Amino acid sequence: MTEPLYVRWLEDLDNDDVSSVGGKNASLGEMIGNLREQGVRVPGGFATTADAYRAFVAHNELEDTIRELTEALAREEKSLKQVGKDIREAFRHGEFPEDIEGAIRDAYEELAARNEKKDLPVAVRSSATAEDLPEASFAGQQETFLNIRGGDDLIDACRKCYASLFTDRALNYREHRGFDHLELALSVGVQKMVGSDKACAGVMFSLDTDTGFPDVVVINATWGLGETVVQGTVDPDEYRVFKPGLENKDQVPILSKKCGSKKEKMIYASRGSAPTRTVNTKKAERETLVLGDDDILTLARWAVSIEKHYHKPMDMEWAKDSESGELYCVQARPETVHSQKQSGAFKSYRLEGTGEVLSRGVAIGESIAAGRVRVLDSPKEIDRFEDGDVLVTERTDPDWGPVMKRAMAIITDHGGRTSHAAIVSRELGVPAVVGTGSGTRDLKDGQEVTVSCAEGSEGRIYEGILEYEEKDIDTEDLPEAPVELMINLAAPDAAFRWWRLPVRGVGLARMEFIINNVIKIHPLALARFDEVEDRKARKRIEELTAGYEDKTGYFIEHLSRGIAMIAASQYPDPVIVRMSDFKTNEYAKLIGGDQFEPREENPMLGFRGASRYYSDRYKDGFALECQAVKKAREEIGLDNIVVMLPFVRNPREADRVIEVMAEHGLRRGEDGLQLYMMCEIPSNVFLAEQFAERFDGFSIGSNDLTQLVLGVDRDSEELSELFDERDEAVKTAIVQVIEKAHQSGCKVGICGQAPSDYPDFAQFLVDSGIDSISLNPDSVLDILEIWREDKSR
Repeated sequence: MTEPLYVRWLEDLDNDDVSSVGGKNASLGEMIGNLREQGVRVPGGFATTADAYRAFVAHNELEDTIRELTEALAREEKSLKQVGKDIREAFRHGEFPEDIEGAIRDAYEELAARNEKKDLPVAVRSSATAEDLPEASFAGQQETFLNIRGGDDLIDACRKCYASLFTDRALNYREHRGFDHLELALSVGVQKMVGSDKACAGVMFSLDTDTGFPDVVVINATWGLGETVVQGTVDPDEYRVFKPGLENKDQVPILSKKCGSKKEKMIYASRGSAPTRTVNTKKAERETLVLGDDDILTLARWAVSIEKHYHKPMDMEWAKDSESGELYCVQARPETVHSQKQSGAFKSYRLEGTGEVLSRGVAIGESIAAGRVRVLDSPKEIDRFEDGDVLVTERTDPDWGPVMKRAMAIITDHGGRTSHAAIVSRELGVPAVVGTGSGTRDLKDGQEVTVSCAEGSEGRIYEGILEYEEKDIDTEDLPEAPVELMINLAAPDAAFRWWRLPVRGVGLARMEFIINNVIKIHPLALARFDEVEDRKARKRIEELTAGYEDKTGYFIEHLSRGIAMIAASQYPDPVIVRMSDFKTNEYAKLIGGDQFEPREENPMLGFRGASRYYSDRYKDGFALECQAVKKAREEIGLDNIVVMLPFVRNPREADRVIEVMAEHGLRRGEDGLQLYMMCEIPSNVFLAEQFAERFDGFSIGSNDLTQLVLGVDRDSEELSELFDERDEAVKTAIVQVIEKAHQSGCKVGICGQAPSDYPDFAQFLVDSGIDSISLNPDSVLDILEIWREDKSR
C-alpha cells in the first residue's frame, strides 16, 4: 500500500489534484506548470494534503465530536454558534502527528532556503476539497493568515486553518447545501509572501462582475496587502480593460480608471505582535491611483491568459512586491455568478417613480428593490431583522451571511465592487449599494426606501417606495427583426447592461451626456483656463483637474474613455458617436461656461451643432472633442467608432467642419473612419444627394425634423398636440431622404425617440426601406414582441 503524502510542492500539482489539495492549491500548481511561459508569475510554496487533515482528525479523535455536534445542530438541539465554537476549540487544542508536523516544518525550511531567507514570511491559506467548485462556492468560508514566520507560528496557523473549516458561516452553508461535514477535508497552502505591504494588491475578474459582459477585465487595487479589498474594508481603485484591444501591443485599451478613497491599508506588524495591522493611509495615497498603465495592462493580459487556460471566467487575486517591483498572481478560482447564468436570459429593470436621493454609492447588480431600512451594527442583531428588510451597515464579512440571505437589498458605508458585500449580493441576486460613505447616517431605521442599481454604475437610495418595472427576458426566444436594430446610449457606466440584446451596434451615443455628467466643465474653461473670471468656477476646476498638468488632458481622457466604454459594449459592431449637441443655454450651465456662451432668444435654432465646430468662438473646444475621439479609436483601440455631426445646415458648412476634423487627425476613410450626419433640418432632405457625397450615412433625428417641418417648438406645452412625428409631412420627408440617400449609395438610419414610443411608426420605417432603427434599450424587446405578434396574424 502506498504511503500517504502529507505535503506536496505547488509546482507538482495541477487541476487533477483538487480532491487532495482543494481548488485553490490545485489551481496554483496548474498556473505554475502551464502559464509561466506566458509571463504569469505565481509565488512558490507547498500544500498539506487531505490525507494530512484526516490524519490530524483521527490522531485527535475528532470524528465523533464533529458527528455528535453537527447532528445536534441538524436536530436543532444546539445553536449554530455553540456547535461552531465547540468544534473549533477541539481543533485548536489538537496536536499534529509527529510525521506530519515534521513534514510541514521540513517543507518550510526548504522553501526558506529556496528564497535564501531563513525566517521567510509566508501566506497560509485554507483550501477545502469542495471549495471553488461552481456548485459549492461561497465567499470567504475559510481563513487566511498573512506574514507568518517560523515553524512554530506556521504549525499554529495550520491548526487554525483546520479549525476554520467549521466557522459558523461554513457550517451554515454546508447545512443548507447538503454537504456532509465529515466528507470534506482541508488543505493548507503555504506560499512565499509577496511583499505588497509597502506596495499594492487587489483582485481582478475576467468579465464585468455586474453585467457578465465578457470583453473586459475588471481590476481592483489598494495600497498594502490585498485582504482589505477581499474583506471589503476599503473602497479600492477600479480599472476596466478592453480584452480584444490587448492583442495590439501598440494600444492602451484601458476603458476606465476610478480612484477609490483607500482610507486604510493592511501592512506587516512588528515581531512579537499580530502578523499584520491596519493603518490609515496618507492623503497623497488616497488621491493617487495605485496602478500605472503598464501594470494594469500586465494584469489584464494575465487575466486573459488564465481565462483561456481554464476555458471559463475567472476570479483572481494579485499582489505587487515592493522590493522587486514584480507582480504576482496569488489566487485563481472560477467566477461563479455570471458564468452559471443562461446566456440569453436576464431581467430588465426600469425605475418609473422619482424621489429624493438619500444616499449614493457603487451599484452592484442591475436590479431595483424596495423595503424598510434596518440599520445594524453587528450580525448579532439578526433578531431585529425581518425577511425583506433593507440591510444597512458599515461593512459586511462572512458572519453577516444569515442576515444577508434575508435582505431585500444591501447598503454599506465601505467597500468596492469586489468587497464581501458585493460578492455575496451578486450570489444572492439582490441589489447592493456599497461604499456610500455615510449610508448608516443618511438612512433612518424603519424608513421606507427604494434601492436602484438600474441607472448605471452609481447606485441610489430613494426616499419612499417608488414604482418600478421588472421584466423577464430571454433573448434566445426573440424573433428576428425585419430591419437592423441598434440602441441609443448615453451613460458609459450603463452601456454593459445591454450587451445581451439582439442588436447590431449603437445608433446614437450622445457625447454631451459624458461632458455634462462626467466631465462637468465647459471645454473652453479648460482650453482657456487663464481667461476664467469666476473664482468659484476656477476653484472647482482646480479640484476636478487635480493631477493633470494640462487641464485639457482631463477633458480628453474622460471623454475618450467614456466613448470607448460605449463602443466596447457593442464591439465590433458600429457605434455612432455624435459630436456635442448642446445649445448655448445648456453649455452655459457647465462649470465656467457662462462667460463663453452668447445669450440667445432661441437657442434651439441658434449657435449649435456644426456651426460651432469651425467658429473661432468654439473651435478650441471642438479640437478637444476631436482629440478624444481620435484617442478612443487609435490609442484605446475602438475602431468601430463612427463620427456623426449634428445640425449641419448646408453642404458648405459640412465642408468646413470636415476640413477642421482633418486638421485634428480625423479624416473620413482613413483607418476605416466613417462619417455620418444627422438628418434633422429640411435642407438635409432637399439637398440629400449633395450631403451624400460628403458622408457615409444619415441618421434621422425625428424630434428636430418634426419641429422644423411643422414649425412647432418641441418643448411647447401649448402646442404639444401638434407635435407628432407621425404627421404626414414628416413621414413624406423621411421617405424622400431614404430614397435619395439610397440612390446615392448612402445608408439611412433613425435615432430619434419616435420608434421607441410608437410601434406603428417603427413599422412605417421598415416599410419605407430604412436600413436601421436605433431604439432606447428598454424598447427593443417590446418592438420585437410586437413584430412577432404581427407576423403570427
